[in-house]
Amino acid sequence: MTNEVTLAVVQFACSDDAAENVITATRLVRGAAGRGANIVLVQELFEGLYFCQEESPAHFVRARPLDDDHPTLSTMRRLAAELGVVIPVSLFEARNQAYFNSLAMVDDAGAVLGIYRKSHIPDGPGYSEKFYFNPGDTGFRVWETRFGTIGVGICWDQWFPEAARAMALMGAEFLLYPTAIGSEPGRPDFDSMEHWRITMRGHAGANLMPVAAANRIGTEHVGGKEQSYYGSSFIAGPSGELVASAGREGEAVLTAGFDRAKLRADRAAWGLFRDRRPELYGALATLDGTDPR
Repeated sequence: MTNEVTLAVVQFACSDDAAENVITATRLVRGAAGRGANIVLVQELFEGLYFCQEESPAHFVRARPLDDDHPTLSTMRRLAAELGVVIPVSLFEARNQAYFNSLAMVDDAGAVLGIYRKSHIPDGPGYSEKFYFNPGDTGFRVWETRFGTIGVGICWDQWFPEAARAMALMGAEFLLYPTAIGSEPGRPDFDSMEHWRITMRGHAGANLMPVAAANRIGTEHVGGKEQSYYGSSFIAGPSGELVASAGREGEAVLTAGFDRAKLRADRAAWGLFRDRRPELYGALATLDGTDPR
């Protein structure tokens, strides 16, 4: 594995033309690779508009099996191999009678290392994902790549410290979160951006590892509804510090370099994993906080 690693995040506005969005993603990934990136994170469901603004059976046609015939996945695999970068690819997956908000981890040789299916599925105005997606059945996943071991959650997963800690315990060195978040219908004065960032920065500090989030930008219209996305994609360092930050508007390519050996030594020295007491955390495995013992 390479020790010195450059992590990158891209953000952009999506249209409802998959080919156009893939061209945009490709251009920005190339830009990140040109700046030395080894791992490039692209936002959630970047093939099209965030269709979960509404509940409509018409949107199920967007889903496809994640096989060798998937046009977007095939394109991103070729791109990863050409540039020698790792690309987590967020896609709407159809599998028999099930539908998932999924991610394919593509390594720097263009191989799919495996699939993660979103574990936490939100259901609220403007974010009606339970209509479309089965709860993920993969469990949390981490993948060993040439540039380190990567754990990935998808959007709503990013709010749960249990998910971040689980991936860290499984050996993750970087935590990545593709996302789609912005305005809240019916709450025009509410802005979750700082809360969103602070939560994930806490995962970085609690687990002493870099965290990155890629969000979309722009205003999208779906089924007569309107929603705006606040971008603000970022990379946080192992103390939760912001090391790269995008604006609320405009395309962005962010990069930050990390020394994996130093990160590993710092995690060991701090003792946060040494001093854990798993036998005391039984309440975490329950819904109501009542320890089952």
